[in-house]
Amino acid sequence: MKMAFAVMIAASFAAAPAVANDAPTRNTPTMRLQSAYPVVVTDKMAECRDFYVRHFGFEVAFEASWFVYLSAGGGQPYAIAFMTPDHPSRPPGPEKFDGKGLFLTLQVDDAAKEFERLRKAGVAVAYPVADEPWGQRRFGVVDPSGLWVDVVQQTESAPGYWDPYMRVEQAADPSRN
Repeated sequence: MKMAFAVMIAASFAAAPAVANDAPTRNTPTMRLQSAYPVVVTDKMAECRDFYVRHFGFEVAFEASWFVYLSAGGGQPYAIAFMTPDHPSRPPGPEKFDGKGLFLTLQVDDAAKEFERLRKAGVAVAYPVADEPWGQRRFGVVDPSGLWVDVVQQTESAPGYWDPYMRVEQAADPSRN
């Protein structure tokens, strides 16, 4: 299954037109990443592993009693990991995930087809397939950890939908005071 995903805090704006603004630009050296992936701290690590392997085609790239790293496979750079809350290597601060404030977007070629496939496989659907005015056909399921999985297909947005969202507020210039 060909699938791409991104962890998102806000809705995916991939279909939105680009806007020029005065956002800061990078002109200093930055870190060179070798990889980036979310780690969900959960008591349901095995259930999450099985959910993503069975229903989304992920592959187990590494597994231990306290951690599992899943790769999208096929040379794709997409991955997600799950960790038990009781392992001492857990960084300070991340508590067990409670299902709030984060969702995972899996971008696919045909959301309606994936919806039917998952429904027939018995996956509980939390949000039925719908065409959204911002330019996505999507549906949602919840993984065993409580993470919302937003399965999306990019489509054309409704005419004018993005217009009110493309205005960029200019920050006040403190030198003008």
